Amino acid sequence: MDYTTTRFEDAAVDVDIVIDLVGDAHDRTSTRSLEVLRPGGLLVAIPAGVSPELAQAAEATGVRVTPFLVEPDGAALTTIADLIDAGHVAVEVEDTFPLEEADAVHARGEAGRTRGKLVLTVAN
Repeated sequence: MDYTTTRFEDAAVDVDIVIDLVGDAHDRTSTRSLEVLRPGGLLVAIPAGVSPELAQAAEATGVRVTPFLVEPDGAALTTIADLIDAGHVAVEVEDTFPLEEADAVHARGEAGRTRGKLVLTVAN
């Protein structure tokens, strides 16, 4: 599905589970996800958790919603760093910008249309 031309709720139906990594802060993604779930389906709201409004909307539509919070784990982060250092994990960088352009880069990231990381460089 091409998210730039099709809204997911216009293409998906009777989904068992939605793992929402965007949240309601951008285009009400969590709330819109309730529309595609089958009765009894589950929405896992990761970035912002479950607001009282989202919980009420889920209950009204007969679906379940749960937050998922990731806690920092030093050992896991060390393992991930080792995988990156060994070349087993690659980070996709979309573009690099000087620190002076931080405001514009932030706005570009907030637009939700990036495919990789936007990197700020700091001069020595």
